[in-house]
Amino acid sequence: MRKFITLLTCCGMAALVLGCNTIHGIGRDLERGGEAIQKAAK
Repeated sequence: MRKFITLLTCCGMAALVLGCNTIHGIGRDLERGGEAIQKAAK
């Protein structure tokens, strides 16, 4: 039972780390897209 809980904890932590990285990447992509739109509008 202890190994199962440890496994679930590790999987949960991995999901959080990967999720934060993905959200950060999406934020950068959106920022670059906004900058391209601003440059095109000038």
